[in-house]
Amino acid sequence: MEQKNQSNVAVVTVAIFIATFMTAIEGTIVSTAMPTIIGSLHGVSLMNWVFSIYLLMTAVSTPIYGKLSDIIGRKPVLMFGLALFVVGSTLCAMSNSMLTLILARVVQGLGSGAIQPLTFTIIADIYPLDKRAKILGFNGSAWGIAAIIAPLLGGFIVEKLSWHWVFLINLPVGLITIALIWIFLKEDKREHDKVRIDYTGTALLVLILLPLMLALQYLSASSMLLPIGLALVSVVSVFLFIKVEKHVADPILPLQLFKNKTFVIQNIIALLVSGFLIGFEAYIPTWMQGILGLSPSMGGFAVTPSSIVWIFGSFWAGSLIKKMAPNRIIYISLFFIGLANIALLTANVSTPFIYFCGLAAVGGLGFGLTITTTTVTTQTVVSPENVGVATSFNTLLRTIGQSMMVSVYGIILNTALIKGAAENKKITVDMMNQLIDPQTASSLPTELLPKMRQILFSGLHNMYVASLVLLIIGLILNAFELKNRKILGSE
Repeated sequence: MEQKNQSNVAVVTVAIFIATFMTAIEGTIVSTAMPTIIGSLHGVSLMNWVFSIYLLMTAVSTPIYGKLSDIIGRKPVLMFGLALFVVGSTLCAMSNSMLTLILARVVQGLGSGAIQPLTFTIIADIYPLDKRAKILGFNGSAWGIAAIIAPLLGGFIVEKLSWHWVFLINLPVGLITIALIWIFLKEDKREHDKVRIDYTGTALLVLILLPLMLALQYLSASSMLLPIGLALVSVVSVFLFIKVEKHVADPILPLQLFKNKTFVIQNIIALLVSGFLIGFEAYIPTWMQGILGLSPSMGGFAVTPSSIVWIFGSFWAGSLIKKMAPNRIIYISLFFIGLANIALLTANVSTPFIYFCGLAAVGGLGFGLTITTTTVTTQTVVSPENVGVATSFNTLLRTIGQSMMVSVYGIILNTALIKGAAENKKITVDMMNQLIDPQTASSLPTELLPKMRQILFSGLHNMYVASLVLLIIGLILNAFELKNRKILGSE
């Protein structure tokens, strides 16, 4: 293709990696700085919205950017997203209250909605299928590197500079990335008489996603009326969306994509595994801190092997895609993830740190295989003009999977903590929260620590039972894909 010859593939790949790393590090580095930000802006009651509004805006805008990139090209849409992310980061740094910070995070999230899927889509454009999986693995490693660097960098910035620099650091990085994409990424002009935006479909898509994401946020609320009401709005919007999209000339999300069984199954498996992943990466550090009494940094390092081995899993996926059908690769990947899950279920309160490092490595191999295979398959089984929207849909489902399961895991854990505290009069839920932080755990009565750790262990164990259910559903779904056709041979 002419486009591939004109673009400087090496430089564009570096720019994509930087863009991915910039968005990957954002969540963790803000978490590290959040106690300082709260102390400065005095808004602890609004703290959760700093994270959730960013996630909401990213999810809602992702499919819209995907469709736009198919119509007008990847380059202008990615540059717009990067510019919006930089503007949002600058506004975050200038915030003088929690409310203005939350509004700035809206802008930043809307920028992130373009960056995350389009980096994957551009990789599909500039690399042939047999090399794509390895580059996706390299790009995916940005998340693992970010997970290691973010706490250290965030701590340094807060201590030596100020929390404002957590956001300002994105300004030079974002501008350099925009310049690299502008200069070195070349695209053929897309043939279209006029950019036709499906405004009704776009509005209905927002009405599906926004209430759904909000319902997931409020799933752990004391009253279920609000999440149920939001879910109903989302369901009604789905029916209206389908009705409208059947008659639109250029739909925001082409319904014919869902007639492809491979596309549907691979994306649902991506959703399920992403849901498992958030419980794996978010709660193993909680286990390390609350049960083993390790420091937050050691808690983070317990899942580091997963991020490292993920890259090898992606490279292996690149090799396997040439030899076998996607559903067979998924069986292999779910086997490794299942081994990691069983290892978690057989662990106990005295299981050592090194054990978790080992199971994290096994899980990382499965994650790399699954995410890379589902992404490449999603891009390959659709027509070239739908690669952008298909990749964005894959990214969206992974975000929904994580949002859904982080709420479910939270309910399971909180239920166990409340039940455990109710059965032991000397223990309160507040004390259980203190146990998870090693700094406050030292002030708890020593004689109560074994019982409290057992309560926390019970909650985490129940979570990983729920994780096993996700994997079983994934295996069952994968069994329905019977074609066993290699995607490399079907191009």
